[in-house]
Amino acid sequence: MAPRTGHGHGHGHGSDLADHRGRLGVVLAITLTVLVAEVVGAVISGSLALLADAGHMLTDVAGLVMAFIASALVRLPVTDERTWGFRRAEVLAAAAQAAVLLAVGVYILVEAVQRLFDPQEVAAGIMLVLGVVGLVGNLVGLVVLAGGRGADLNMRAAFLEVLNDALGSVAVLVAAVVIATTGWLQADAVASLVIGALIIPRTVRLLSESVNVLLESTPKNLDLSEVRERLVAHAHVHDVHDLHATQVATGLPVITAHVVVDDSCFLDGHLGPMLDELQACLHDDFDIEHSTIQFEAASHSEHEHETHP
Repeated sequence: MAPRTGHGHGHGHGSDLADHRGRLGVVLAITLTVLVAEVVGAVISGSLALLADAGHMLTDVAGLVMAFIASALVRLPVTDERTWGFRRAEVLAAAAQAAVLLAVGVYILVEAVQRLFDPQEVAAGIMLVLGVVGLVGNLVGLVVLAGGRGADLNMRAAFLEVLNDALGSVAVLVAAVVIATTGWLQADAVASLVIGALIIPRTVRLLSESVNVLLESTPKNLDLSEVRERLVAHAHVHDVHDLHATQVATGLPVITAHVVVDDSCFLDGHLGPMLDELQACLHDDFDIEHSTIQFEAASHSEHEHETHP
């Protein structure tokens, strides 16, 4: 008998999303201003820590521009050519930001190690002033982004970059104070190492999460064996195979499954109510709104490929 397929209810994929472009625009303007100030200060003072923080801010500017563009793209309507719209743009932007940050972090670490053995003169006064400017700008940016940092990977990446910058500014301030009071020039390199160490671990985690989405891995915190058990527990259900779960973007998991049921269900009208029950289970128990279920008669199992999961 011909299998019947059920789909989850339709949902908007763009127009109902929170608009974070205002937050991102304000933070971008602040970050760009601080970046210019730190580049000038780094050239005048000769501070690697200040230059490292400026380099980090340069990637922040690029990242925030990508985040701003992605925030606009995800709000575009779906089309027949792009059935999910541009929802995955936030994942691509987060992955790109993470990749750039990782490269910057590695560069800073290498350069800092070299300066530990070959310290250079640094103007501590300029470092101190611009460290304060950078920290104030970062704190304002964090306040602006705080309300939307949990919205998606894109906003999380933006918040993370500004947070790393704030920690970097603190490292610059500490280094400036140490150099001014003790004359220990290696403090500049140590501060740079701290900045690099702050960037890399968080960046690796963000990059890993973004790549997992792009590879269509099963969303974290979703146990497919438990999903299978719940579906099989329903009356008239014999088995579940070809069960796949992916994530289009943050907060948008998708499940597809072949559900084997009694042959009689195709004749007595059980399929409609059963579809409602199974999709309600996925929605209520696993918070999955988008599901596609294909019913199969138990007698059809002999036609299924034996490698199907």
